[in-house]
Amino acid sequence: MDISQIIFYCTATFILVTAFLAVTAAKIFRSTIWLLFSLFGIASLYYWMDLQFIAAVQTVVYVGGIVVLIIFSIFLTHKANDAMPKPPLMRQVLAALASLFGIALVLYLVYHHVFITPPTTVINANIDTIGFQLISTEKGGYSLPFELASVLLLASLIGCIVIAMRQGTAQVNSVD
Repeated sequence: MDISQIIFYCTATFILVTAFLAVTAAKIFRSTIWLLFSLFGIASLYYWMDLQFIAAVQTVVYVGGIVVLIIFSIFLTHKANDAMPKPPLMRQVLAALASLFGIALVLYLVYHHVFITPPTTVINANIDTIGFQLISTEKGGYSLPFELASVLLLASLIGCIVIAMRQGTAQVNSVD
């Protein structure tokens, strides 16, 4: 085992552990912080694969955008220190069964798939090619997913504001 494999396995373990902690944390703010670490781990995998632009986009969009938006909404609703409500037992059992089914499906696909070593070609990941694909509406272009992601972020921000406004009016009415 060479140093490259050790780095990969350490990074993958870090991502899996922090993702597990993000899902199982009892407080929502801690869950968001673990998600932040997991997304940084994914960005580090991109750096490790020598895809600096994709890693920078991962860091800016997910860590800088989505996680900050989640933290913003948590603080607007004043629920940062509250423990998340425990779901009913039936929901926990169904979630565990769905998770086990997903793990079994992934393991089945991995063990029954014939992996072919691709020819050693260099990935064309320069900024010009990526930029053209991001704005292209032709085959292989990513204009539609890019716009859908921006609409999703806008909808999240509007939802955050609506939740904060509802809580603000509920608190004002309860004082009267």
